[in-house]
Amino acid sequence: MNKTNLEHALYALAMQVAVALVGFGWVAGAFLGAGFFIGRELAQAEYRWIEQFGGGRRANLPWWGCFDLRVWQHLDAWLDVLCPVVAVTALACAMGRF
Repeated sequence: MNKTNLEHALYALAMQVAVALVGFGWVAGAFLGAGFFIGRELAQAEYRWIEQFGGGRRANLPWWGCFDLRVWQHLDAWLDVLCPVVAVTALACAMGRF
């Protein structure tokens, strides 16, 4: 785990709180916060796929390229997705009880 994993979780929580305070609810905020970082990491996985297997051309990227486990070999990429998801899910569950 590194600093960016925690930063991503904090930014996702900030998005969640902002959405909840506007009135859309904690779950909607959780979807926004987690979805942003899931999308970001999938885009980075696409770039890794293009670099490693696509000859540097985006046109060679298949629809499933970002899901290819060969470009998800580092724990850091997994944690950049999991930390925000776990953080916003925990807060949504906690706020749902009050």
